[in-house]
Amino acid sequence: MKIAGSIALVTGANGGLGRAFVTELLKRGAAKIYASARDGASLTDLLLSAQDRLVPLVLDVTDPDQVANAARTASDVTLLINNAGYAAFQGAISAPNMTSARLEMEVNYFGPLAMTRAFGPMLANSGGGAVLNLLSMLALVSLPMAATYSASKAAFLSLTRSMRAELASQHTLVVGVMAVQTETSMGINLPTPRMTPLEVVSDALDAVEAGTNEEIYAGSLTRGAFQAFSADPKAFQARMSTRLPQQA
Repeated sequence: MKIAGSIALVTGANGGLGRAFVTELLKRGAAKIYASARDGASLTDLLLSAQDRLVPLVLDVTDPDQVANAARTASDVTLLINNAGYAAFQGAISAPNMTSARLEMEVNYFGPLAMTRAFGPMLANSGGGAVLNLLSMLALVSLPMAATYSASKAAFLSLTRSMRAELASQHTLVVGVMAVQTETSMGINLPTPRMTPLEVVSDALDAVEAGTNEEIYAGSLTRGAFQAFSADPKAFQARMSTRLPQQA
């Protein structure tokens, strides 16, 4: 699928990765980009970069009414980027309650499921289009200091693979983007070194343009982590398991 001339919707466009997606989509010639965020005011400065091609969209992916409204407003989308995410960085057992765990599942799993269900018919009408899902290496290994986030991303990985199978008949590409720690407000809680958002976004959009209908490992750090995981999954998980949540 060509990015040039495409019409994209980016969830969580006000964050580090979201902004990088918008910037790179503009650079690659996207005809229109719906830049969405829960707080429309957080998009103000981003919109100044290309007012003729950017359309602001107030969207909380956990709100069914807002998802339905987005689908009505952005009915011409050919590329859906499920980027919005949330991480509480809490343990599964040590967290004070399950509120954050439920929110992680709402944002990281049910949100992209709702978005893809809503936009699937539009993508079919465009000839197939593409869905790009922002995953994490924590879909493959559990990090106890972000235990329930890891679980939500594991669920999202499984969902991505099912989406790919179900949408194949309408020729919709489904790319899953695996990534390790990145220099964003969320990633700042994870250890260095960290990738730049551009590293992740460039590899992700390259995969869309190449028609890569599978998971990709974005950035050299991610590819190194995946190689280590593939060589000895148990040892890799054992290392991750030493990173326990901080006790209050």
